Amino acid sequence: MKQLLLIALLIMGMAGQSFGKEGYHIHLKMPGVKDSMVFLAHYYGVNRPKIFKSDSAHFKNGEADLKSNDPDFVGGIYILFLSDYKTNFEVLMNKGDDMTITAPIKDFPEDLKFTNSPENTRFEDYVKYLKDYGAQEEKYKKELAVATSKSDTDAVRKKAVVSSKELNKYRSDYEAKYPGTLLSKIFKAIESPEIPEGDHFLEDGKTKDSTFNYKFYKKHFWDGFDFQDDRLIYTPLYDAKLEEYFSKLVLPWTDSVEKEADVLLKKAKGSKDVYHYTLWWLTKYVEDSKVMGMDEVFVYLVENYYMKGDAFWLTNDELSKFIDRAQKIAPNVIGNLAPEIKLPNVTTKKEESVHDLKAKYTLIVFYSPNCGHCQHEIPKLDSAYRASLKSKGVKIFTVATETDDTTINKFVKKNNMEDWTNTWDPDHTSDYHNKFDVYSTPTIYLLDEKKIIKGKRLDHSNIGVLIDMIEKNKAKEKEKKEGAKP
Repeated sequence: MKQLLLIALLIMGMAGQSFGKEGYHIHLKMPGVKDSMVFLAHYYGVNRPKIFKSDSAHFKNGEADLKSNDPDFVGGIYILFLSDYKTNFEVLMNKGDDMTITAPIKDFPEDLKFTNSPENTRFEDYVKYLKDYGAQEEKYKKELAVATSKSDTDAVRKKAVVSSKELNKYRSDYEAKYPGTLLSKIFKAIESPEIPEGDHFLEDGKTKDSTFNYKFYKKHFWDGFDFQDDRLIYTPLYDAKLEEYFSKLVLPWTDSVEKEADVLLKKAKGSKDVYHYTLWWLTKYVEDSKVMGMDEVFVYLVENYYMKGDAFWLTNDELSKFIDRAQKIAPNVIGNLAPEIKLPNVTTKKEESVHDLKAKYTLIVFYSPNCGHCQHEIPKLDSAYRASLKSKGVKIFTVATETDDTTINKFVKKNNMEDWTNTWDPDHTSDYHNKFDVYSTPTIYLLDEKKIIKGKRLDHSNIGVLIDMIEKNKAKEKEKKEGAKP
């Protein structure tokens, strides 16, 4: 069975186009196939199993035709597979293609032939080259496993390096000979930046730059990727590159992610599918992120792209959902002044105010006595409070999100919460759900003495760590300011 392109690419580790026709026509000849459908599917940014069927046809006398006049078809890496789902192979497609593919089932896939598609003929040659390359790599692995000396190991690695350079030369020679073709664009897209050898120094010319490799790799990471070629979205390459870039090269800080998002979206501006995928991926990335504060980036993307009409694929109703979500998050992003909450004390019935609570740090804890997670978290929070948080200047303001005052008071007493300011909202007048985006419990916010939000969606295990980090940053800023004084 033919090795799929991305699998082959993983063995290695990781021009404008002009067409006169629209759509495509594939005439498929597979002698020996009697009763089967053939399906045409494509990638969309990510590798299998996420593929998308786009066309189908029924074999008649071993032949089938797949046709489309879709003006939006751009091409990419497509997959042809039969009803058994096992017989399949990849094909490079471009807008206006009219090709014949002959694939006798008895010799499949060794005798695969293309007519009127020289790029796919060259692609087949490349796949065969990769097959040999992969076999050679496996041989080197076995040799390394039995190597008994450093000289033996070095000799094997030297051969592997030579083989890798030959592969890179194969690709670069192809790019030079067939510029702008889909396979050339793929080769360039998967290129890794080659870091210059030797020592690298800072501006003083004396101090070695320990971060040079990282900075060089990051700076040149996207050099070979053509953000204006929508065909690359219909390959399994882009998602993996985005994941590597943002998870390994971009610092997980809101301003860094926002800056990098702007850079990529600017590169993709003017394309259709690349831009669509980039904005979609970035939005999903920050929505799914476990890093505190990434919801600020979500708000940033909605305000600067979605609300300015750049999410052209969304209906008005779909767009409204993004905007509504961003508007709920915006008031409580880290760095903002926390919204005020005034609620009756569950015991004294006296009105309590978050902003009037005098404390170096304030924890706002939204919980429910009936919530299983709350019943687990609150005792641990109490232990952390008594062990260290209280001595750090922390006071706790709780908001019970449901049930009656009797049940709440029992919960307060049972969990030693009398030292905290415990409130509830019997008349549902505070709108804390929207002010603090409370959609589950427990939800915990950390505020500083000015009631600026410093952390959100915390738990007992990370509150103290966050406070220590804030205090260290304060000390550094103070030292910096004092050092700047004349």
